[in-house]
Amino acid sequence: FFSLFRYLGTGQSLASLHFAFLIGKSTASVIIRETCVAIWDALHAAVMGQPHKEQWKEIADVFQLTCQFPNCAGAIDGKHIRIKKPVRSGSQYYNYKKYFSFVLFAMCDANYSFRYIDVGSYGSRSDSAVFAHSEFGKLLHDKALDLPEHTALPGTTSPAMPFVFVGDEAFALGENLMRPYSSRGLSLARRVFNYRLTRVRRVVECAFGILANKWRFLHTPIHLKLETAISAVKAACVLHNFVRARDGFNFEDSLTHSLHSHRPSVVRGHRQGAAVREQFTAYFMSPHGVLPWQLDAI
Repeated sequence: FFSLFRYLGTGQSLASLHFAFLIGKSTASVIIRETCVAIWDALHAAVMGQPHKEQWKEIADVFQLTCQFPNCAGAIDGKHIRIKKPVRSGSQYYNYKKYFSFVLFAMCDANYSFRYIDVGSYGSRSDSAVFAHSEFGKLLHDKALDLPEHTALPGTTSPAMPFVFVGDEAFALGENLMRPYSSRGLSLARRVFNYRLTRVRRVVECAFGILANKWRFLHTPIHLKLETAISAVKAACVLHNFVRARDGFNFEDSLTHSLHSHRPSVVRGHRQGAAVREQFTAYFMSPHGVLPWQLDAI
């Protein structure tokens, strides 16, 4: 057990664990795998269960309080986890940054806790492809997440707006998924929207930073079998939520991390998502939605 937390907390090699605890390297690998699986099984439902309707509203209330973005149910992003080349994997795990990795896709709330993760997709895949094939993406597409009914934005009575998730330009625009406008020839209102959206996106970036700086095995390539590496990352994520709930948040922990973002890919949205984004854009320039400093920040 102590060997597991030494590994997760420092990223020491199996050889170092062998000398520190006088156990074989293969034994250390088995201990890491079995203990990580046990941690995931024990904590997953308790600290990363799927929110119900009232919990989505609570998450949105915190985003409105901290980021001033109403009807926001979460921030999403994907990060590369560096690994050694899996056996007989070809180039499937070889990413655009020229190293082997799998993807950690996550959705987090405004308290920097992960509400959903998908671990193990090929490093060569784009964020949009990982999202589309994830359980979360399928539930969102099928409208099976138990999101609250459409609600008017604060200070307004109409129109009723959907609850949305916020991502970067790698994700496709949708009714429940907002992404920034293209950076070319933006109007003032659209620049303000991008700024307001970035205030939410930084939450998931900070969550990844806290994760990597707490569990430092993520700072170096993971020299474990693929299945064990995936189990270790999943265990680190539920431990992250457990520690967040127990200890709170120290901002300095999130300033730097070694996890790399996906390269943005060109994906198309649809008209309904564009209409929702335009409504948010107009709201952020209205007396009810404007922030006193937003024009100075863009």
